[in-house]
Amino acid sequence: MTLTPLEIGLGLLVLLLLAGIAVMVMQNRRRAKLRSKFGPEYSRTVEAVGSSRKAEAELQEREKRVATFSIRPLSPQQVDMFTDRWLRVQTQFVDDPQGAVSRADVLLTEVMEERGYPIVDFERRSADLSVDHPEVVQNYRSAHDIAIRHARGEADTEDLRQAMIHYRALFEELVHEPGEPDGAAHMPRPGHASEAGYRRRDLH
Repeated sequence: MTLTPLEIGLGLLVLLLLAGIAVMVMQNRRRAKLRSKFGPEYSRTVEAVGSSRKAEAELQEREKRVATFSIRPLSPQQVDMFTDRWLRVQTQFVDDPQGAVSRADVLLTEVMEERGYPIVDFERRSADLSVDHPEVVQNYRSAHDIAIRHARGEADTEDLRQAMIHYRALFEELVHEPGEPDGAAHMPRPGHASEAGYRRRDLH
């Protein structure tokens, strides 16, 4: 049976339509996977780069880059050491808020390095962290922004307290990965003190 040019053309059109549908299905699945994994970071990246396509390419590039890192958990001894250091920094906030925030940032950088993250510029660090810690990476960005505003004289002590809270959220997740030994029981939890006591004594 010989097909007419019209039938051949229609067949090619159907194949093109099916291929287009397959591509759309794959794109939708990829988008849903990225949205599920990155959460708010997905929307933030779309807003930053201007389109979903560019954002998805950026997020996938982050995944590929981080997959080449040798990310490792901390040993129980390292967990204890870093937790003790954090508690000392937190205590210092009362007398030296700005210094405490600076030391918290340095301590987080050391934790990242011990976990296996390359220590490069801030934007690259936060992008790398977003792959495995998308829910708290914005805390890191917010704390960094407050530190910059304070350096310009645009943030007060209350802002610095918020920066410490943001830093602690990331610190706890980096030091106390779910399922690791010596979990977050080391860290005083919010709610163990009143808000007034929180302001006076520490960052609970």
